Amino acid sequence: MKIVIINYGAGNIQSIQFALKRLGVEAILTDSETEIRNADKVIFPGVGEASSAMQKLKASGLDKVIPTLKQPVLGICLGMQLLCNSSEEGNTKGLGVFDVDVIRFSNEVKVPQIGWNQIQNLKSELFQNIAENEFMYLVHSYYVPLCEGAIATSDYGIQYTSALQKGNFYGLQFHPEKSSTAGEQILKNFLEL
Repeated sequence: MKIVIINYGAGNIQSIQFALKRLGVEAILTDSETEIRNADKVIFPGVGEASSAMQKLKASGLDKVIPTLKQPVLGICLGMQLLCNSSEEGNTKGLGVFDVDVIRFSNEVKVPQIGWNQIQNLKSELFQNIAENEFMYLVHSYYVPLCEGAIATSDYGIQYTSALQKGNFYGLQFHPEKSSTAGEQILKNFLEL
C-alpha cells in the first residue's frame, strides 16, 4: 500500500510519519502530482496560518490537484480547514471540498484551544473501535461550525465540528498522531478504508 503525505511546507510531518511507522507503514513525503495521484491513500497535514499555507499550495499547483483526488484523503488540522470553502484566518479562500466556512472562536473562550478534548456523535467507519467521548489532542483558534458533513463534534464554549466527511475526503480538526492509542486507531482505520 502506497501512502503519501503531501509536503507543502505547512505540516507537522514528522509526528505523522512516526505514528504511521508504529503502524508498520512507510509514508512517502512528496509534492509530486504523479506520486500523489498514484497513492492508495493521501494525508494532507497542516500546521500554521491558513493564507500562507494556501499560497504554498498555489505556488506548487497542489490547490488544483487536491480537490480532484479520487482515493481516500485525510486532512488533519489546518489540512481539514483548507479543504473548506474559506477561513476567516487571513480571509483565505479554501479548496472548496467541504461546503462550509471556517470561523474564529469567540474571545469568551481561551484562544487557541490547546490540549485534550472529547469527540462525540461519531458517524463514520473512521471511528471504528473508538468510544463516544474519547479524548483527542487539539491546537486551534479557528473551527468548522456544525454542518451537514460533520462526522464528529466537540464542545469548546460552543459545539463545533471536529471531523468531516464528503465522499472520499475526511477531515480531522484534532491531531490523531498526537492522540495516543485512540488517535493511532483512527489512523489505522483510515489505512484500512
